[in-house]
This record gives sequence, C-alpha cells and structure tokens, in this order.
Amino acid sequence: MTPLPMPAFFVGHGSPMNALEHNRYTDSWRALGERVGRPRAILVVSAHWYIQATALTAMARPRTIHDFYGFPQELFALRYPAPGDPALAEEIADVVRPTWVGLDNDSWGIDHGAWSVLVHAFPGADVPVLQLAVNSAKSFDYHAELGAALAPLRQSGVLIIASGNVVHNLGLLDPSQPDAGFDWAHRFDGDVRELMATTPGEVVNMARHGDYATAAPTPEHFIPLLYVAGLAEASNSAATVEVEGFAFGSLSMTGYRVGAYGDREATPDSSG
Repeated sequence: MTPLPMPAFFVGHGSPMNALEHNRYTDSWRALGERVGRPRAILVVSAHWYIQATALTAMARPRTIHDFYGFPQELFALRYPAPGDPALAEEIADVVRPTWVGLDNDSWGIDHGAWSVLVHAFPGADVPVLQLAVNSAKSFDYHAELGAALAPLRQSGVLIIASGNVVHNLGLLDPSQPDAGFDWAHRFDGDVRELMATTPGEVVNMARHGDYATAAPTPEHFIPLLYVAGLAEASNSAATVEVEGFAFGSLSMTGYRVGAYGDREATPDSSG
C-alpha cells in the first residue's frame, strides 16, 4: 500500500518560553510528533530567519540559535542538537526549480521559531532539521507558490512545519490578558481561519484586510502561513485547525494541519 504523504503544519509558536513550559499549545506540538511518527527529515519555515534572500540551511550540524533577549538563563542554555542533511538541501533546491534557493553552509542554524516547537514534538533531536529562510523582498504570492512547490517533499517523508503567528503585534501585548485576544485579533484570526478551511489560496489577499496593519505590523510572522496555504492549494485540500487561542491580547496561537496523519508505522526510506 502506498503510504500517505506527510502532513504539513503551521504552528503559532508564541513566546520562546513555550520551549520550557507545558500548556495546551505545547501539548498539541507533542501530539503532532507522536502522531506523524518518524519523518525522513523536518523542513521548517521560521519567521525568525527573515532575510533578503531565499536560502536553505545545508550544514551537517546546525547550531542552536538564541535569537532573543531578556529571558531566563535556562532558556539560553537550551540546545537542540539535531543533525542537518546537506544532501536533502540540494534535493530541495532541485525540487523548487526554477525558483533559486541558496544553500547556507555556515551562517544560520536552528532558531527558536523551530526549536521551541521541536523540543516538544521531537524531543530526541535525532531527526534531521533544515530551515528555509523567509525572503523579505518577495510578495505574498511568491511565498504561497514556493510553498506549493515544496509539495513533492511530503511524498518522500519530509515533514514541513511553518512557524510564526497569524496575529503578532508585540507593541500591543497586554500581560494582564495571558489567555485573551483583542477584538481586532479575533476578527483577523477568524477571517484567516475561514479562508484556510475553504479557499486557502485566498489567504494571500489578507494584506487588504482592515485589521491586517494591526495584526501584522511587520509581516515575518504571518508569511510562514502562506507556505501551508500553498501546500493546501497544491493538494486541492483545505486546512484543519489543530489548536486555537490567544495570548496577551495581540498574539494568535492558532495552528493548522494540511493532510492526514495516517498510519506511519514504518519510516520512509531516505535512500531513494
């Protein structure tokens, strides 16, 4: 029987402290890892690698990047020593042609948009991890189309995780509302949810939404969602909400899945 393709996910990663905490969001990430089994590799599109280029980590041993400040030392001490996969990086660059992807051998690694989730989903850190940069110079359509171009990887056992937040406005955080969202946050998140469940390709138009400027004053946390929207379009399917909620008024923690978990007792053969 032909195995089902790997599902793909968008996760709202929220605060780096989620790496150390246990809550319903981290529980959903743990369940994700348990249900997908062991992938061939994990490709992460993280909001925190936001540069003016399309690039892919290609080193054999990516470093753990602590790209934040003002948090407890325990968080800075955390390491996620997953291997990379240089051969897979070259394969991915070929899969998405004619889109050009540069191979990064030494400048980046695994940032907290990736490892704060992976420490819960794959705590053994024994599955190869690659990161795809979010190109700040490109349009929403470009990102959705690049997401769609990644679709063949799902057939070969690569788990794709896009990590950001649908609503992400750090300037309006309200510590007195740890589990609540402002009205505008609910409106924007709800309208995105409706599109992801019906016509995910239309998510590229959310920059025209009346609440977009408040929900995403900078676009880097929203753009990873476009990769999963593109993957949904490529498979002619909708997205399923994995978990939903808000934090501190101006963060959405909504997560999505494209595809089925299926029965993955066996690991796909990465040799060919």
